Amino acid sequence: MAQAKRRQKFFDVEMPILNKETQIYAYDIKDLEGRTITYDLTRLLRGKSVIIKLKVLVEGDKITSSPTELIVLPYFIRRMMRKGVNYVEDSFSAECKDALLKIKIFLITRKKVSRAVRNALREEARKELTGYVKSKGREMLFDEIIKNRVQKLLNLKLKKIYPLSLCEIRFFGIEKELSETK
Repeated sequence: MAQAKRRQKFFDVEMPILNKETQIYAYDIKDLEGRTITYDLTRLLRGKSVIIKLKVLVEGDKITSSPTELIVLPYFIRRMMRKGVNYVEDSFSAECKDALLKIKIFLITRKKVSRAVRNALREEARKELTGYVKSKGREMLFDEIIKNRVQKLLNLKLKKIYPLSLCEIRFFGIEKELSETK
């Protein structure tokens, strides 16, 4: 007697952070648990080249996804660079309500500036972001970064030190999930 051949089929996965739905190809609904979806947000954000990575969660027969990383692609940053400007990069960990986050910022000044000004920008950005992130949940932070609210707020704070032509969060990801009983 021949064994029945298993067939793959498409499963609908909700992406609540984007208010969209996508499909994943798998044998069974149990195979989807823990899979990663990479979704390009370039068209949604009108040319700002961003990729979001989502982790698939299965609850009974409902399949949803939760964001894990947000990455601005390097070619977008290269496109924003001009002659006669400086850039400031920083990478640090910050704690929000329910996770430990890895944040990498990228700032481009309008003209060449001294090292002291670049360092002041870096320190102020780190201080502002760690303070801002502390009171919010990770889902809300991903949503605000996609909608460019965090970057605008940061740009307004850093404008007092030196005006920027680009203020971007280059990478935003979850390093470690914290327990709910804190």
